[in-house]
Amino acid sequence: MPHTSAPPPAAPHHHNSLTRIGWRRLRRDRIGFAALCIVGAYLLLALAAWSGLVASHWQDEVAHPYAPPTLFAGSAPHHLELNAADIDAADRRATSAAALDGSGATGLSADEDPLAADMAAAQQQAAQYRGAEQTRADSLPLGADQRGRDVLQKLLQGSATSLQVGIAGALLALGIGTVLGALSGYFGGLLDDLLMWGYSVFTSVPDMLLLLAFAAVSGRGIGTVVLVMAFTSWTGTFRLMRAEFIKHKGREYVRAADAIGAGHARRMFHHILPNVSHLLLVQFSMLTVALIKYEAILSFLGFGVGVTQVSWGAMLAEAPAELLQGYWWQMLAVTLCMSLLVTAFSLLSDSLRDALDPKVK
Repeated sequence: MPHTSAPPPAAPHHHNSLTRIGWRRLRRDRIGFAALCIVGAYLLLALAAWSGLVASHWQDEVAHPYAPPTLFAGSAPHHLELNAADIDAADRRATSAAALDGSGATGLSADEDPLAADMAAAQQQAAQYRGAEQTRADSLPLGADQRGRDVLQKLLQGSATSLQVGIAGALLALGIGTVLGALSGYFGGLLDDLLMWGYSVFTSVPDMLLLLAFAAVSGRGIGTVVLVMAFTSWTGTFRLMRAEFIKHKGREYVRAADAIGAGHARRMFHHILPNVSHLLLVQFSMLTVALIKYEAILSFLGFGVGVTQVSWGAMLAEAPAELLQGYWWQMLAVTLCMSLLVTAFSLLSDSLRDALDPKVK
């Protein structure tokens, strides 16, 4: 009777069942589930802003400069502004004074004045602009900034920009850290020494100083900010994945995969990686929170998004000049919106860590 060997033990792909167990635990956690709903609402608003469904006209000047919020329209400080009627009255007074003088402001006739044609064209354009000027609102739900732009629309568009930077930067940093950590932990030896040397170099410099150095060299823009933050934020994921791959590479299911002829790449990314993916989910949540705060700091200091874009940090950069004049509503709106998201993400990270921990019964 021919001898048949028993099939090798399969890799314990328990990540699917662990994900289901973690989802049930998360639903039972009221604080964690509420944080998940808040984060989901922010993501939906960001998707709507990215697609142009909301806040697509955030650059339009729809109100008077520093128009107050609707609830505080009566108690807000008054902003002095010259309107079209004031400008017309000043023009009429200047014209009358020039006519009384007899020779105009320059002492030259219209034929002798080389700027007469340009001044006439400028006055005609100004008249057309005043004729086409639209009526601006005296108040808005969350007020207006110094140019009369709606703070609510800026807040929605800024949420989309900050989330885009945070999520894209976290995903890129997660990819870099996972690949490098897997190579270092799985192969060891000289490759591990080289990668650990690079890790030590990056972690020896404070994060914010490293961010500012790269941002100052790379310039401004969403793509630049994402690359800079990903390139400086991969170290935590690298350390975590290196430790996990060192722990898993000697386990029975990995040795069994080696015995049936699985290559290194298959053992690393088909067998080991799925069994540590729950840690990556928690790491992603923590990285997103950190990068949203980093983006706000960079934009506040002038190293973040471009001048034609808006983010929470760019809105906060306008706050000091506004607060000196008593206009507080833009800073309050950004602070509350950002605090709510960061707090929800932090609570969600803690809940995910507890829900996906296999040691917790």
